[in-house]
Amino acid sequence: MTALHDTLRRYVDDGSLPGAVGLVARGDEVEAVAVGHTDTGRTVPLERDSLFRLASITKPVTAAALLMLVDEGLVGLDDPVSRWLPELAAPMVVRTPESPVDDLVPAERPITVEHLLSSRCGWGFPPDFSLPAVAPLFELQRGGFAPHAVPAMDELLAELAKVPLLHQPGEAWLYNTSSDLQGALIARATDRTLPDFMAERIFEPLGMKDTGFSVPEQDLDRLPTAYQPGPDGTLKVAEAFNHDWDRLPAFPSGAGGLVSTADDYLAFARMLLAGGESGGGRKLLSTESVSRMTSDQLTPAQRESSPLFLAGQGWGYGGSVDIARTEPWHVPGRYGWVGGTGTAAHLVPATGKVTVLLTQVAMTGPTPPAVMRDFWRVTA
Repeated sequence: MTALHDTLRRYVDDGSLPGAVGLVARGDEVEAVAVGHTDTGRTVPLERDSLFRLASITKPVTAAALLMLVDEGLVGLDDPVSRWLPELAAPMVVRTPESPVDDLVPAERPITVEHLLSSRCGWGFPPDFSLPAVAPLFELQRGGFAPHAVPAMDELLAELAKVPLLHQPGEAWLYNTSSDLQGALIARATDRTLPDFMAERIFEPLGMKDTGFSVPEQDLDRLPTAYQPGPDGTLKVAEAFNHDWDRLPAFPSGAGGLVSTADDYLAFARMLLAGGESGGGRKLLSTESVSRMTSDQLTPAQRESSPLFLAGQGWGYGGSVDIARTEPWHVPGRYGWVGGTGTAAHLVPATGKVTVLLTQVAMTGPTPPAVMRDFWRVTA
């Protein structure tokens, strides 16, 4: 048994998790372990190829897909998104983040493609959910991990246009909404669905055969039951997370809609480590775009204003970037993110290391849960 296996086993044995899959790759050397079961009833063991809801570690994949269009010249970083999303051409902004939703001023500048990629479009979730302008946005994106609770793209965009921005475009980092808008922009710019575009341009070239926005009927038994911890720590079935994965949603979420496996995500991470090149030598993404994804794009003030970041972290495109060594695993340049269903994926361009942790227990908040910290510690 290895330290990685023993670490994950400890959290399964104490009831914190029904199961977990952990993977660490250093160059061609890969260690992957699967412990526990697909549910608390311990009926089906987890396997290395078990499927998991990726939640927010979907975001780097969506950013890479949009940057492919930038590389081709179809989309420019400085282009107003209203070219493809005309519903968002004239947003209004609350006068201050604390202002009521009817105290509005016009946007001082258009929302650009780069604003979406850097999560600074003005829509999104701040640390303080009590701010008046957050409520209508939360209601619109109420689906969360329930894929069929969100309206179709055209309806969602029309409703979003009625929601005021919390900040002027480009001024503040806000969570989540920008990644969903990236997916909408990809669909409009290519006249294709986001699932079709990603399948052709990312999943098929990289051999990510188990990745998508839904799960084939014959593979549903590979998708573990999702849970949420109750106030006493007892795991309860997260009903909304467990339904409808057998069919595509009306609005495939670029912020958190993918299902995948540890090995599929490793293939995506290795493409980034290779400067955008697939294992077969096909160039999927330019070296410049990979560099933009994995480099901090925020100002010091924007970093400091969000406790969603840990100390020493910034934001690239689709994921955080470590800019200081605050823990043994926080290597400057480490890129990745964590997802609300207990997932985490990171890569370190300087060393070529990839780590992936997949569980089925909802974990949210700025402080990583103990299992993630221990996972990062033993894979550092």
